[in-house]
Amino acid sequence: MEEQLHEIEAAARQALSQAGSLDELNAVRVRYLGKRGELTHVLRGMGALPAEQRPAVGHLANQVRESIEAHLSARTAELKEAQKHARLAAETIDVTLPGTAFYPGRLHPLTRVRREIEDIFLGLGFSIAEGPEVELDYYNFEALNLPKDHPARDMQDSFFIGPEVLLRTHTSPVQVRTMERTAPSVPVKIIAPGKVYRRDDDATHSPMFHQVEGLAIDRRITFGDLKGVLNVFAEEMFGAGTRTRFRPSFFPFTEPSAEVDISCVMCGGKGCRVCSHTGWLEILGSGMVHPRVLEMSGYDAGEVTGFAFGMGIERIAMLKYGIDDLRLLFDNDLRFLAQF
Repeated sequence: MEEQLHEIEAAARQALSQAGSLDELNAVRVRYLGKRGELTHVLRGMGALPAEQRPAVGHLANQVRESIEAHLSARTAELKEAQKHARLAAETIDVTLPGTAFYPGRLHPLTRVRREIEDIFLGLGFSIAEGPEVELDYYNFEALNLPKDHPARDMQDSFFIGPEVLLRTHTSPVQVRTMERTAPSVPVKIIAPGKVYRRDDDATHSPMFHQVEGLAIDRRITFGDLKGVLNVFAEEMFGAGTRTRFRPSFFPFTEPSAEVDISCVMCGGKGCRVCSHTGWLEILGSGMVHPRVLEMSGYDAGEVTGFAFGMGIERIAMLKYGIDDLRLLFDNDLRFLAQF
């Protein structure tokens, strides 16, 4: 039996040295040291030995078990180390390769322009006012000197939700609500940025777009004050030396009214394709608040005067950045948006 034990030890050590994976090592362990393993089978036969031989054989059997277990532990450590090196080699990072590009978030060009407009007028002492996008006909039209069935309503194709409810076509209702809330107190100096809705859809119009309208009411406000404010705005938005031009126009809620042009930002007023070789670009409408609008909102038109103006944020953005199609601002094309 002693010779058999030595043979088991030699066979087990050879099998362990030839094992190439942890699974193969486990198979060797089960084969020699398991409950039905070869060493266990030999030990079960010790009962047939004479009593005087059993201690020596038992001592040898323990030595064989310890020897096999020691070799098993050593071989297990070797294979685990080899596996670790193989995994590290396979997962090696080549630090000389270029890294993954990181693209930080950007503000949408409309957001950039809106914030720039707001900052300019906040610096001029205006505050920001807001109002509902779903508006009453009274605030959107009637309180702005546009009674029902007035032909001037045709200038603004509207989305009506009900007979007296619509999506606002401009942010002027915010001016009316502000005047009703503050009348007869003065001064009032607000801008009203926000979304507006009209039934337009082409390269230069969108059914939803953004406006910023301004209102100032005080005693002895003149058209000269309006021109001064808009001159400052034009230079701050488009650069020093930008000139303005006021052309007579018609708006039901202002009298007198004027369209405001700036010297072409592309050619500096010399004439080019963008400005149709006129040297001027239209940017906004303006005028002195109509006395009837003041009175309907609670002010005494004999005591106070005011001016108002309105511009499309998309229009300003297109001029500022040289964009030739309004729809680019709403297509969410990252190739376009990443330029800003």
